Amino acid sequence: MLLDADIKAQLAQYLQMMEGDVLLKVSTGSDDISRDMLALVEELASMSSNIKIEHTVLEKTPSFSVNRIGEDTGITFAGIPLGHEFTSLVLALLQVSGRAPKVDQKVIDQIKNIKEDYHFESYISLTCQNCPEVVQALNVMSVLNPRISHTMIDGAAYKEEVEAKNIMAVPTVYLNGEEFGGGRMTVEEILAKLGSGPDASEFADKDPYDVLVVGGGPGGASAAIYAARKGIRTGIVAERFGGQILDTASIENFISVNRTEGPRLAANLEEHVKDYNIDVMNLQRAARLEKKDMIEIELANGAVLKSKSVILATGARWRNIGVPGEAEFKNKGVAYCPHCDGPLFEGKDVAVIGGGNSGVEAAIDLAGIVNHVTVLEYASELKADSVLQDRLHSLPNVTVVKNAQTKEITGTDNVNGITYVERETGEEKHIELSGVFVQIGLVPNTDWLGDAVERNKFGEIVIDARGATNVPGVFAAGDCTTEPFKQIIISMGSAATASLSAFDYLVRN
Repeated sequence: MLLDADIKAQLAQYLQMMEGDVLLKVSTGSDDISRDMLALVEELASMSSNIKIEHTVLEKTPSFSVNRIGEDTGITFAGIPLGHEFTSLVLALLQVSGRAPKVDQKVIDQIKNIKEDYHFESYISLTCQNCPEVVQALNVMSVLNPRISHTMIDGAAYKEEVEAKNIMAVPTVYLNGEEFGGGRMTVEEILAKLGSGPDASEFADKDPYDVLVVGGGPGGASAAIYAARKGIRTGIVAERFGGQILDTASIENFISVNRTEGPRLAANLEEHVKDYNIDVMNLQRAARLEKKDMIEIELANGAVLKSKSVILATGARWRNIGVPGEAEFKNKGVAYCPHCDGPLFEGKDVAVIGGGNSGVEAAIDLAGIVNHVTVLEYASELKADSVLQDRLHSLPNVTVVKNAQTKEITGTDNVNGITYVERETGEEKHIELSGVFVQIGLVPNTDWLGDAVERNKFGEIVIDARGATNVPGVFAAGDCTTEPFKQIIISMGSAATASLSAFDYLVRN
């Protein structure tokens, strides 16, 4: 039995929602993965009379495809879709059986209007929390358009193929044999990358907003909800709805929720926003802010949105270390997400740059996968919480180097080492390794503002206790501001403050 009792009970409820028959075409050999895959497929068939099995030879072995009877739907799993991909398997079964995907009609129309033949391959890890969204998006596209197909490839099951293609980060997506993109991507982002996204003309007739929120993370969602509850015209411009939490594996300090995952929290935020009359403009990057009679926000596509007030909640991104080799070897050994990319370094030596909470947590996670972890901390002491430091120091395959200034990440095609300087002695040292995980904090997403609002030397937007900037009608909240603590719950609270302040501004003006 491949599935435990709890998963089987959960799966049984989902399989009752199937609306038609599904044929699983299975291509297996004599290896362990093939044996487990066959056991999974047979277990699925035993749980639902709607699931049939056919043994065949597919392009990849081991693999199985999910099809309508008499039709190749184009969805293939080259690997066993459990772990984070369990939901991808369930959704594929339901959607191929005839259950409609939960996708906006505009997106469905964009997918159905694609006239080219697209075959996608996504290289994933079963421990990657970002991979399922990509897998599920490509599967939906395959279900809705017969000219599109998708194969999910588990890197652990196809190690030689992953190494041959020099894939060192997941998810990595190939389109018709050529690398297409990497990292978390929604179906809308994939369509935009294919050239099917909205252009400036779609924004031309939008009426001015009372409150326009720039940013779709927890702060942006909070600000928009608080504004919409006042009954005023509210919009959100988001480059990526959910923001940085989409790349956060575990959240354990969101009060009243013992533990959740970033993508789940982002989905909950999006559902909450949809409960209100909020105009959500996703996948749109703000490029300029200008105060005129109203406040104008120009988008990267050239569209201009107008609003009586604006709340900036653009968040922050991972800070780069800024040394030679970092940019050159990004996704070729330089990584920023240990949960996503850690399994690709199984049995190898890696370094983590940064001794704060994120760096130490990364080192702890990686220590259970890789051969050895070296933590490089610039300061004389680690900055992580003591409980994390205690756990780190208990691990036998971790070395901590303090007073270490990273000088260069070296390599040829991939990372092969890191060079650092001992700050106390000035001595230069080199460590041979295969991966470097950069975990040195955040930088605010405010470059696009220029001098439009006051920012400090770190690029943070200067705000007062009410979230107001130096520009009347422009407010800001969260990680992009001078708010001293960068936490999800603080971002949401300060965004609520900024939203209420914006409403007060509208009342008074």
